[in-house]
Amino acid sequence: MAAPVRNVFHAAMFVTLAKDLKSTPLPVAEDPRWARIVARDKSADGQFWYCVVTTGVYCRPSCPSRRANPANVELHDSLRSAQATGFRPCRRCNPDGPSLEAGNAAMVAEACRGIERSEAEPSLADLAAAAGRSPGYFHRVFKAITGLTPKDYAAAHRAARVRQGLEDGASVTSAIYDAGFNSSGRFYEKSTGMLGMTPTRYRAGGLDEEIRFAVGETSLGAILVASSRKGVAAILLGADPDTLVRDLQDRFPKARLIGGDSGYEALVARVIGFVEAPALGLDLPLDVRGTAFQQRVWQALREIPAGGTVSYAEIARRIGAPKSTRAIAGACAANAHAVAIPCHRVIRKDGALSGYAWGAERKRALLDREAGGAAKAVAKPDPSARA
Repeated sequence: MAAPVRNVFHAAMFVTLAKDLKSTPLPVAEDPRWARIVARDKSADGQFWYCVVTTGVYCRPSCPSRRANPANVELHDSLRSAQATGFRPCRRCNPDGPSLEAGNAAMVAEACRGIERSEAEPSLADLAAAAGRSPGYFHRVFKAITGLTPKDYAAAHRAARVRQGLEDGASVTSAIYDAGFNSSGRFYEKSTGMLGMTPTRYRAGGLDEEIRFAVGETSLGAILVASSRKGVAAILLGADPDTLVRDLQDRFPKARLIGGDSGYEALVARVIGFVEAPALGLDLPLDVRGTAFQQRVWQALREIPAGGTVSYAEIARRIGAPKSTRAIAGACAANAHAVAIPCHRVIRKDGALSGYAWGAERKRALLDREAGGAAKAVAKPDPSARA
């Protein structure tokens, strides 16, 4: 009779011991969450919090403060648990409210709405005062998030309003004043840069606009480069040159398409050289035609370095529109400047390639070439290769 009792006793001890082991937390330095704190991982914000015993504060994982000794850190699964310690919230990362980054994104988004609602271009001082920030700080944050200065954003928005007014049939004068220009003279100084042509010609649908183009061949297939007086208006990739020319005609239905001469073909050769060897770089004047939102997206794309990739969500965050992932994808699809505006560097959050206007295989090939070029750029010289 004694043996069963001993077995029950040992079983009970085992269950108790297992519970004790399960409830014993890992040392902070060995906890996977500590690595996210060290990396200041913004995606971990809202998932857990940590307290620093020596300073008496609690923080969010992305806190920019000096890294604490893990021996002095306590991890908490909830904000309420961190608050229950009696410590005070960190002033740098504001763990009780939105992060500094989220607050800045909201501030810039509101400033963008204010610019769009304003009949006249608001001054930097007025925008900064409305946001409760100094002009210098506001200007720096606005450009970091949108890729444009407040003045450039306002200009792009007014240009879009002019284009819309002209496309809706308004007179040139009405379109100018409805877009917020207080004089026609100021508008005409910038009209060609805004529209790529005179307002009258734009209103006529680009009638008689001259577009020079030439077709070449790359290892990825055919390429077409087309330019207006302002700059390169399109770079198209595909399998069939005739299809690319028809695509160009569809994009500029009322323009006069003119085959490029030998001088223009040299420009095409530069673009082909960049496709084949991205490390060469490509710096061309572009004639970029799109909405203010599209131009913000395209500017953000141009800031992605060769060899790097970002997600659609990251681009949305960078331009201050975190909920506009689908619109970001739409702007990428509307991009007419293959490789010059590198929409191929935008991938899904899970690392998948997602769509590409010129084919997923070309997207993979471009990324592989850029990754290889980046690796060569940082590779150390081979001592055995010295003379």
